[in-house]
Amino acid sequence: MEKVLALSGIDFSPEINMARYLQRIRIYPILSQEEEYKLAVKYQQTKDPKIAQVLITSHLRLVVKVVSKYRGYGLSTAEMIAEGNVGLLYAVEKFEPEKGFRFSTYALWWIKASIQKYILNSWSLVKVGTTAAQKKLFFNLRKIKNKFNLNDDRELSPAVLQQIAETLDVSVQEVTEMNARMKAHDGSLNSVVDSSGDSTSEWMDFIADTKPNQEEVLGYSETMKYRRHLFYKALDVLNKREKDILFKRRLLEKAFTLDDLSKTYGISKERVRQIELNSIRKIRKAVEAGA
Repeated sequence: MEKVLALSGIDFSPEINMARYLQRIRIYPILSQEEEYKLAVKYQQTKDPKIAQVLITSHLRLVVKVVSKYRGYGLSTAEMIAEGNVGLLYAVEKFEPEKGFRFSTYALWWIKASIQKYILNSWSLVKVGTTAAQKKLFFNLRKIKNKFNLNDDRELSPAVLQQIAETLDVSVQEVTEMNARMKAHDGSLNSVVDSSGDSTSEWMDFIADTKPNQEEVLGYSETMKYRRHLFYKALDVLNKREKDILFKRRLLEKAFTLDDLSKTYGISKERVRQIELNSIRKIRKAVEAGA
């Protein structure tokens, strides 16, 4: 694919100058069905990137036409064209001319899929459209609302919700949730809230910093250091067996079982449990006394 891109001489990046790009792609001729078929068969046999180049460049206008139908999502037209062109590349690689379909018909599916995937990934920080039904709802809800002349952000009536749900074969709850999601589009933290006066305020300026300050970090560090000191000092109240049992039962990543320690010390599992609990009580008492 990289070789095909290089040969085409077309800039597929999102930074393309749109007017110049649209002007350049008009020079490529639109292929007839017979020409498409012959080129597709030849490419399938040879994988010659120059043949792929002809198939791709002759359908660049198709990508622009598809993108024009997705302009209502507030995303960069240039970036959607770039994604649609990627879908076109996949179509060339996977097209099987012997099945009788026109290449443009097959490519249309790949172009739409690439653009829709980009929109779903870019439209919101929160993932939308995780199932086929939700994707269908996401891309058709605005269209249906326009059909009903519901272009504002008012709440949909139960009758309209039911009609949309039946049309798209989804539940009323799914329509309600998707409509709410699409009305509450993600906002930028750099959006201007107040531009009066000498300075401009953005949403970012009103978000409280919840991270601890230097004094709190230092205080926490000193507190933890003191508590560790008290703990290790309190360990002195335990004898060797109590320390060993407590360490192996509570301080190892993979703790010893009561059965393991009962065999080690030749005592019952219940006795091991008692020693463990008594050791904890002794340490807690010593720490409280030291504090």
